[in-house]
Amino acid sequence: MTQQPAEAVGTTLRERLLDAAIEHFGRNGIGDTSLRGIAEALDTSHRMLIYHFGSREGLLAEVTREVEARQRALMTATYDTDLPPLEAAARYWEETVEATLRYGPLFFELAANAMQGKAHAQSLRDELIAAWLPSVTDLCRAIGIPDEQAETHARLALGAARGLLLDLLVSGEREQVAQAADLLNRLLLLSAEVGGAGGSV
Repeated sequence: MTQQPAEAVGTTLRERLLDAAIEHFGRNGIGDTSLRGIAEALDTSHRMLIYHFGSREGLLAEVTREVEARQRALMTATYDTDLPPLEAAARYWEETVEATLRYGPLFFELAANAMQGKAHAQSLRDELIAAWLPSVTDLCRAIGIPDEQAETHARLALGAARGLLLDLLVSGEREQVAQAADLLNRLLLLSAEVGGAGGSV
């Protein structure tokens, strides 16, 4: 029997622990659970979590990064269909809302940590905008926004959407926030029509 390299085994275990943490937090929320409490819920030891993630905060940062990556993949898959743009946008919005209700408080807490320059959130500071811009920019081009305007529109869309998700978490007014999200998507499509006709928005 050939023994796997330690690095490969460690990577596989790290991924399993991360998946288990995402599932656990999705069911139970983040709360103030200690690293030992998280380890117990994941049927592992706090030392194992420290080995792979450095700290409780490091684990939470990795959970946030992975949830964000999955949301980007879901966005691409949702829009890469034959659905009309507004229907695809509405479907993706509902999926995003469900993820936000589970992980949104953690996202905004760690975004604040990134702004404050805390070490465990440094990678998030580098990624929270930059990782999304290429995909959202591609979507803006796909709906007809000219190349020279696409990234600016993408940044506007990303910032506005995150503002609406913060509104949702603070106000709890899901229907009203969904209406605002629909308006945002309609404005983007209108901008695409105007820009594609040679105008500038």
